[in-house]
Amino acid sequence: MRGLTSEEARRRLREYGPNALPEKPPEPFWRKFLRQFQSPLIYLLLFALVVDLGLWLAEGARGLPLESLAILAILLLNATLGAFQEKRSEEALKHLKALAEPMAWVLRDGRFQHLRSREIVPGDLVRLEAGDRVPADGVLLEAQTALVDESVLTGESVPVEKEEGAEVYAGTLLVRGRALLQVTRTGLRSAMGRIAGLLAEMEEEKTPLERRLEAFGHRVARWVILLALVLVLLGFLLEGFSAKVILFAVALGVAAVPEGLPAVLTLALALGVERMARRQAVVRRLAAVEALGSVTVIATDKTGTLTENRMEVEGVVGPDPEGALLAMVLCNDADLATGAGDPLELGLLRYAAERLDVARVRSENPRLSERPFDSAWKYMRVTTPQGSFLKGAPEVLIPRLALGEEERARWLAEAEAHAQKGFRVLALAFGEGEREEGLAFLGLVLLLDPPRPEVPEAVRRVQEAGVRVVMITGDHPATALAVARRVGIPAEVVATGEEIAGLSDEELLEVDVFARVRPEDKLRIVEAFQKAGEVVAVTGDGVNDAPALKRADVGVAMGQRGSDVSREVADLVLLDDNFATIVAAIEEGRSIYENIQKFIRFLFSTNLSEVLVVALGMVFAAWLGLRDAAGHLLLPLTAVQILWINLVTDGLPALALALDQNPGVLRRPPRPKESPLLDAPSLRFVLLTGSVKAGIALLLLGLLPGWVGLEAARSATFHFMAVGQLFFAYAARHTHLMPQPNPYLHGAVALGILAQLLLGSGVPQVVEAVPLAPWTWALVLALALAAWGMAEGVDRIVWRKEVRR
Repeated sequence: MRGLTSEEARRRLREYGPNALPEKPPEPFWRKFLRQFQSPLIYLLLFALVVDLGLWLAEGARGLPLESLAILAILLLNATLGAFQEKRSEEALKHLKALAEPMAWVLRDGRFQHLRSREIVPGDLVRLEAGDRVPADGVLLEAQTALVDESVLTGESVPVEKEEGAEVYAGTLLVRGRALLQVTRTGLRSAMGRIAGLLAEMEEEKTPLERRLEAFGHRVARWVILLALVLVLLGFLLEGFSAKVILFAVALGVAAVPEGLPAVLTLALALGVERMARRQAVVRRLAAVEALGSVTVIATDKTGTLTENRMEVEGVVGPDPEGALLAMVLCNDADLATGAGDPLELGLLRYAAERLDVARVRSENPRLSERPFDSAWKYMRVTTPQGSFLKGAPEVLIPRLALGEEERARWLAEAEAHAQKGFRVLALAFGEGEREEGLAFLGLVLLLDPPRPEVPEAVRRVQEAGVRVVMITGDHPATALAVARRVGIPAEVVATGEEIAGLSDEELLEVDVFARVRPEDKLRIVEAFQKAGEVVAVTGDGVNDAPALKRADVGVAMGQRGSDVSREVADLVLLDDNFATIVAAIEEGRSIYENIQKFIRFLFSTNLSEVLVVALGMVFAAWLGLRDAAGHLLLPLTAVQILWINLVTDGLPALALALDQNPGVLRRPPRPKESPLLDAPSLRFVLLTGSVKAGIALLLLGLLPGWVGLEAARSATFHFMAVGQLFFAYAARHTHLMPQPNPYLHGAVALGILAQLLLGSGVPQVVEAVPLAPWTWALVLALALAAWGMAEGVDRIVWRKEVRR
């Protein structure tokens, strides 16, 4: 069989279209733009706009309604920024979806090629192994003990046996055996395509972090609304009914609640997972990002994750080397020509190919029947006209040999001795007919799979970060222990699958290396660590690993050698199957959370200062009897000024903080899973720095009128609040960690200051301000820098106390 040619496949792809269900068309930008107005805070602003326009009309519509135009401009700018942020997030997540696209082994031009499932066309021949999703409808040309789970189509939970000639359908799952599928229908013509209209698309769930942030925002909003009502009542008592007071209270409410926070959070998560993808870790569920930062235990497998998965035969020990070579070739599902198959089996074929003609041996010894390898029985049998060849774990096959007790013990001891040197040891045997007992011993194969060179450093870094590493493997305990010590895992206690059943949950926590593990053992190990309060990341690649991957806080699947089902249930897929990539993902997860905390500190610190200035300023103005030129009570900031500050400071600088790089995150212990968004030191920072800045602004407002007049003093206070808040972005990013320089933040702050200077010098009347003398500008900038310096001082005190703890 040669399969289709590439040219014919391209022709059929044009004729039948891609093997994929139609995707929902992307939402147009104008709809994203309009959706930005669906927010209670925006409704408040629209209400303020209507009130101001009504007031302007009631006063005879004289001149331009500058306040209304300013509110409208701010609304439009806010909606545009929000829509662009949403579009950027969608693009990042779409890129991740493409990286996680399913692949299949397809016979093209006479050799198996690893292609994207969407490129499969009718007539293609597809190789399926246990754990693979069936990519399209078709007929099985070959089927060895194939068992297919069709529950996705039929709802029937019991898998169905399939033989040669049977039809299988897209979306179903091969849970056992292997098969060769000839594709008959793809895309919308497949069974999955025909019921696509009935499949309701799941709405993307909010992450726990987003839900906590939403609840937190609602609590803040309730307090702010209460404060705004108090200020409205106070204004009415002093002024009588006044639309200006209502506008002012609405603007304060909008400024105090950081409505841009959800958009910034979504973008921070999206950009963070895009950075992870560049480091070969694809996040399938955004909720995993939060859990990654809290991981305290990594339960990793050995082969391919800690090691290179480059199995090479170092030698064969035993009584029948010739028979051992035949077993290596015949009891083997790999294809050396295309590289398809398990790395261990490919290693066996490479060794045998140097000593005999693999293709000739296989053609002269066709398969009559087989028992595929399964972790439940730990060996594989292939029956040919000569008899049965078996390969498997020494402790399983050697007891089945037709040897004396003493001889069997000697070979088991030899296998143990080689395993202790770090070799992976396989036993080979032969039996008449389909016999699996009373076997003839062919020999032991010694394979070496060297540790990845980058793994020891990754293990050291993650252990310094307070994360424990344990190994869970199906390999021999001595081999597992040797590899664990070689990569730097401080392994003392080893337990095998047989011993695990007799251990209590507390005793399981003492084990460093779990060997010869069964799938149900893996699930129990994960649950035992979770019961002890640990946050567990677990790796897996087989169909049997799915329950443990699903149960873990972070399920990590392998992108190269993992089964489709393991990738589907996992939270994270490693494109390079490398342990060092898990460590990189934990580092990125912690860094994302660190950045989220930075912009929460920044937004709430600056918003608190606004609330204090406005609330206390209004009380002091009433107490001192300060009034503007029109005779109204002097408000420290007008509604438009508050909204402008909000726009300039809550937008680009907060976004730029999401791009901070934090190289020191792995030098700190994991963050507790349920730690508050504003922890104690962050809360102290917000209260202290917000109060410092508000104090300087009120001082400016109280002392400056004597030199420049009330209106100029209010304008100076407005400029100080805007510029000072921009500088506070730097103070908010410094904790016990010192992040790398952030050019995006420098650009955002410089742009904000430039906009403020141009506004104040060119068209101050747009924001109800007046022009300022150069010395007043110099004073404003000097005080903004002083406030920044004080915030940095507070920063050092707060975090030095935290580090001492």
